[in-house]
Amino acid sequence: MLLQTTTATIPNVGSPITAYWPVMIFFLVAIIFPVLPIVLGRFLRPSKYEKGKMRPYECGIDPTTEAHDRFTVRYYIVAMLFLIFDVETIFLLPWAIIFMGDDFSFTKFALVEMFVFIAILVVGYYYAWRKGALEWA
Repeated sequence: MLLQTTTATIPNVGSPITAYWPVMIFFLVAIIFPVLPIVLGRFLRPSKYEKGKMRPYECGIDPTTEAHDRFTVRYYIVAMLFLIFDVETIFLLPWAIIFMGDDFSFTKFALVEMFVFIAILVVGYYYAWRKGALEWA
């Protein structure tokens, strides 16, 4: 009686490969999703372009200069400033989400650190503004 074994049945879940079906379906969709529009576009587009289609397009206005004109350096500076400050502000989002959560475990150091980060951003904007990098003309 003491060594009586229990005859509990283990449900049959199938072979171990069935656990990977969701991953395989995900990879299949991940491959089909970008490839299908490219293939469909290849078959649906016109094979010969008209003269108007091959012209440079600038908001419906007829071009007055060549398409390979040089842009001023100021355009690239504004673009780089936008990218730099935009990427830096992305770091504020996770901090704000954790800050709004129920489990607030930040210390005073983390709060001061975030204010220093924002102050550096403000100083950077002020420097770029004073140097004239944000002026378009």
